[in-house]
Amino acid sequence: SRCSRQVLLKSDAPTGDVLLDETLRHIKATEAAETVQTWIELLTGETWNPFKLQYQLRNVRERLAKALVEKGILTTEKQNFLLFDMTTHPVSNASEKQRLVKKLQESVLERWVNDPQRMERRTLALLVLAHASDVLENVFASLADDKYDVAMNRTKDLLDMDPEVEAAKARGTEMIWAVLAAFNK
Repeated sequence: SRCSRQVLLKSDAPTGDVLLDETLRHIKATEAAETVQTWIELLTGETWNPFKLQYQLRNVRERLAKALVEKGILTTEKQNFLLFDMTTHPVSNASEKQRLVKKLQESVLERWVNDPQRMERRTLALLVLAHASDVLENVFASLADDKYDVAMNRTKDLLDMDPEVEAAKARGTEMIWAVLAAFNK
């Protein structure tokens, strides 16, 4: 299946993003190619395999949050939870969040193509990631009931497609479908 296939590096040219470039170095350094499932575990810091710890990305969530703070999307706050303080990162740029929400809503309503091959790759990836992060319902929550139902049903149909079949149809989306397959396991 797609999520058990190995990830092969096509290019290690720098992307300009620190985390992505670090990821490319890890993928390049692995002696035996790893699967999509394994890379998700390594890159999210959720593997316990002592032989692969050198390929883990460190403090991924914190580093992503810091990058979004630097871009003005999030802010940093200390919140008190009973006995201890915890750093949180609420959204500071609501318009940027709203732009993304609107983009996803429109992609499954006004601009629905009913064919993932014709869907913009970034939009397909965003829908898969929103699903994997359990925030899809939040994305559609502001819609009227009838539109909410249409959006959820169309998205469900899309996410229920066979990743193996869809990846074989459309070059350049293999990794998106492999990630979906890994999260659906």
